Amino acid sequence: MKYALISDVHANLPALDAVLADIAARSDVSATYHLGDLVGYSSQPTEVVERIVAAGIAGVAGNYDSTVAAHYKHCGCRSESPRQEELAHISFEWTLANTSPAAKRVLGALPFRLDIRPFGGHASGPSIKLFHGNHVLNTFYMFEDRPDSMLESMTTAVGAKPGDVIAFGHTHRPWHREVAGVHFVNTGSVGRPKDGNWRAGYVLADVGQSTVTIEFVRVEYDIARTIAGVRDAGLPEDFVEFLQTGGKPVVTSSPA
Repeated sequence: MKYALISDVHANLPALDAVLADIAARSDVSATYHLGDLVGYSSQPTEVVERIVAAGIAGVAGNYDSTVAAHYKHCGCRSESPRQEELAHISFEWTLANTSPAAKRVLGALPFRLDIRPFGGHASGPSIKLFHGNHVLNTFYMFEDRPDSMLESMTTAVGAKPGDVIAFGHTHRPWHREVAGVHFVNTGSVGRPKDGNWRAGYVLADVGQSTVTIEFVRVEYDIARTIAGVRDAGLPEDFVEFLQTGGKPVVTSSPA
């Protein structure tokens, strides 16, 4: 059974539409699931939520989803500098003010975790376990350099077994690693990649009774339309540069 896993759309509707079109063109995808953070940073939070609902895509709550739904004090995002902290607050306040009440209700109803049984709950086959951060908090960053011991601890905590897939997002950086027979997959980001590649990213997970194949897919989208929306909304130009560079702005050296 092949599944499309999407995460971290972050209110980028053109990126989401391009990914959904790419998935729809594949005849062998059984279902699509999202791993949270539908909103934040870009200009179409309500429209993204509406598109996900209209497409019937089930998924889990990202930190941005649950904090916006609860009108929390901040997004739960990690900042590496005072400027990043400032930008996080600007984005969060704008998203709170520009996400419809109906969309917030959808975000608030998303579950923390979702388990998929490709071959049915009546059999002891493999499972796919979806989170946003990890099994404890949707604000936790599962980076690729996390030690095997941490992944093994998660395996035990969530009741995974060899052949299972544990998938998450939040870091916006795609990776896949197998530890003790369990596949750990970070799906990357549809709407705000941080790996230096501006194109929308998602994962195809093909799960069989004895094999697992993970494919990372990148899709070009109408980034100019997303950028125009960010500017029209009055959001910081920093967000435009982030989109254009895949989260890795070019640093120019100062004259000697």
